[in-house]
Parts: sequence; C-alpha cells; structure tokens
Amino acid sequence: MRTSTANSYATSLESLVNRQASLSQTQEQMTSGKRVNRASDDPAAAARAERALATERRSVSSQRAVDASNNAMALTDSALGNAGELLQAAREAIVSAGNATYTDAERSVVAARIADLRSELLAVANRSDGAGTYLFGGQGANQPPFIDAPGGVQFRGTTGAMQAASGEALPLTMDGESTWMQARTGNGVFETRAVVSTGSAVIGAGSVNNPAALTGSTYRIDFSVVAGATTYSVLKDGLPTAQSNVAYASGQSIQVDGMATTITGAPANGDVFQLAPSTSSLSVFDVLDQAAAGLKTRNRSTTQIAQANAVNLSNLDSVLGQSLAGRSQVGATMNRIDRVTERLSALKLSSQTERSNAEDLDMTQAISEFANRQTGYDAALKAYSMVQRLSLFNYVNG
Repeated sequence: MRTSTANSYATSLESLVNRQASLSQTQEQMTSGKRVNRASDDPAAAARAERALATERRSVSSQRAVDASNNAMALTDSALGNAGELLQAAREAIVSAGNATYTDAERSVVAARIADLRSELLAVANRSDGAGTYLFGGQGANQPPFIDAPGGVQFRGTTGAMQAASGEALPLTMDGESTWMQARTGNGVFETRAVVSTGSAVIGAGSVNNPAALTGSTYRIDFSVVAGATTYSVLKDGLPTAQSNVAYASGQSIQVDGMATTITGAPANGDVFQLAPSTSSLSVFDVLDQAAAGLKTRNRSTTQIAQANAVNLSNLDSVLGQSLAGRSQVGATMNRIDRVTERLSALKLSSQTERSNAEDLDMTQAISEFANRQTGYDAALKAYSMVQRLSLFNYVNG
C-alpha cells in the first residue's frame, strides 16, 4: 500500500486542526465554567438545563408575588393591632362614663374622646400600603374604601380581596366591609333590647345555654305590675308561650328556648323587653357614633344610662371581637406565606441543582482533559512539522 506525500500532508493537517478545535473547546468550557455552552454541545443536557431555568424563573416570579402579599399582610396586621388598641380605649371610656357620679358635662367630655377615637379608626380603616393600594379596599383598592357621609361611615370598596399573581391564592388586601361593618349584633346569637322601659329595670346581653333548642324566633318579655306584684309573660313571635304571668325576681335568669338573660331592677307596668336573632349588621363606626350620641344626651335617668352603657359595651365587645378575628385571619395567612416561601425556596434550589447537573463543568476533570489534549496537540504539531520536511530537496540536502 502506497501513501502519497499529499495524503500525508492532508492527514497531518486534519489531525492538527481537530486537536486544535478540541483544545479550544476545552479552553472555552474552562473559561465559562460550563460543559454546555450551546445546544449543539449536548442537545439533551441543554434541554434539561432550559427546563430547569424556566422552573427557576417561575419560582422567582412567584416569590416576588408572595413577598408583596407578605408585606401587605404585615401592614394589615399592624393596622388591626392599632384598631384593637383604639377600640379598647373606647371601651374604657364607655365604662368610665357609666359612673353614677358623672355629670352630663363629664359624659360630654367622654363623648368627645370617643369621637376622636372614631376619627382615628377611620384613618386606620383607610390606610394604604404606600403604593396607592388600600389595605381594606377589597377588590376595588385604588381609592379610600370608607367615606364619612352624613348618615355615618359608608363602605364604597368592592367586596372580596385582591390576590397576588402567583400559583397560591394569597391576598394583597382584606374585605373591609366584613372586617369593619359586619360584626354580629348582641352576643352573636341573639340581641336583647329594652323596647319600653319606664321603670328601673335593665336587661343584660344574655347567653346561650342550649344551642340545640334555638329557634331563630323573636321573643317579647311583657311585664305587669298589679297590687305591687310584678309578673312577666314571654311571647314568641307575638304568640303566648307557657311562660305566662311568671313571678319576677330581680337578677333571676329568664330562660326560653336555649337562651338565658337576666333583668335587674324594678320594671314598671307595661315595660317590654325583647330577644331577637343576631344579625351581621354592626358597624364599628356606628357603635362609636351611637355611644357618643348617647353620652351627649342630657337629663337621662340612671336606668337609661345603665341600659345604654350595657348595650354600648355589648356592641363594642362584638366589633372588637370582629377585629380580633380579622387579625387572626391575617396571622393564618402570614403562616401560610411562610410555608409557601419555603416551598418556593426548595423548588428554586432543586431547579438550580438540576440546571447545574445538566450544564456545569467538572473543573478537575476538565483540567486533566485539557492537559491531555494539549499534549496531543503538541504531538500533532511535531508530526505536522516532520511531514512538512518530507521533500526531495530535503532528502538530497540530508
């Protein structure tokens, strides 16, 4: 078999070019730190790396939305904390106004204090996140959700809550209407009222002693005083019940269909008290407005003051409980945000690991391979130089 000089030239040159290309590729990998710099280097690994990168970017994007929700909920928690402090201050003011030694002028001072607290609460309810979104605006959070109208504070936001743009249902706002305007009246199940009260009797808030016996009906307690003997009759939705002409004793529990309440003092003939189902219609602002208006009213009797104070405290406890429930909901959301953040962090780390496994370079192996290829390249250079000297003139001169 004969090998021509031209073939030797071509073969040695091709070998030199291939080794130079291989050495250059290894140098590029060592410089970038990546085994796969373009899809043609390893199509399968490049596809794995691209999928991992897309997953990582989605997790980063979702985390930004989660962070926005976390910031909004932290601000909301702070606002509800401030609201709780203001409502507690209002409660203390109402309790102090129940002091029998207070004059009408002193009660007017307390009413002014409650009005100031109400103004502060309105500012809290209209608090924003500093970027134009109102914390309690619900789904329409681009304008103050509460307005102070002549008839009282009104909610003009949109029911519901704005959600963060992530895979998780995380809120950016709260439903201000349910938080501030929809506390339950009375004790949460039923409310007591003094419909007609000309005597000195005061009815308490009452409690539930048998939930299974509740009917949802409205009950009246009618008093009759004949020859110094005080009795009462209970009517259910206007119809007589078995409790008719029952002897009355101040402070004794009156029980009817799972409900119990106490009436203290001396009712007058014809006095009427009522037990009606509770409704979700109690506004925190209306409660404070009614309390302030009552305290400004002059020449009330001791009984009227005591009854009004009992109602005001019951209503205030209800709206305070609603505020605490809202704060509890925010706390639960923040706990969920922490769990979502942990999951996203784990997903991001997993994606980064998968991407690294697909495209990153083993530097120790690369250095060894580079040394081997450099040795091969040097050998190819020597072989090529020797082939270059294979000519008749070199042979004759030799």
